[in-house]
Amino acid sequence: RIDYSLIKGGGKVLQVVYVNSSTEVSVTSSTFTDLVSTTITPASTSNKVLALCSIGGLARHSGDTELQLRLLRDSTAVGETKGLNDGASGFISTAGCSINELDTPSSTSSLTYKLQLNNRDGNGTVQASVNGADTSITLLEIEGW
Repeated sequence: RIDYSLIKGGGKVLQVVYVNSSTEVSVTSSTFTDLVSTTITPASTSNKVLALCSIGGLARHSGDTELQLRLLRDSTAVGETKGLNDGASGFISTAGCSINELDTPSSTSSLTYKLQLNNRDGNGTVQASVNGADTSITLLEIEGW
């Protein structure tokens, strides 16, 4: 038997923000480079932000390095993934990947969420949105619970 009095309310989606880009980005140094960004302003400090991120057309060319992706809220990393590193220096590609995070910003200020790409060792080239593949962020403000 379920005691429904223990289940907290909330969870309603209050707003949705979406941004998409198909601009190819190439990185040859070990510097995080912006892929796409958008802003959201939560209505309450108890609300959460569900970030659904899709990064398409990932590739690594001619260098033994690791492709890194991260999701930032302002200057704070809230999600990260790494890959396309096999210890060799040939070409590797993938259709893409996703980063999905339920963030608790505790803020009612405008927040900027951005996806970034990095070439960890600065060898060769890493790329996102190769051949016009989509890279996107969808932000959902979720009523606090």
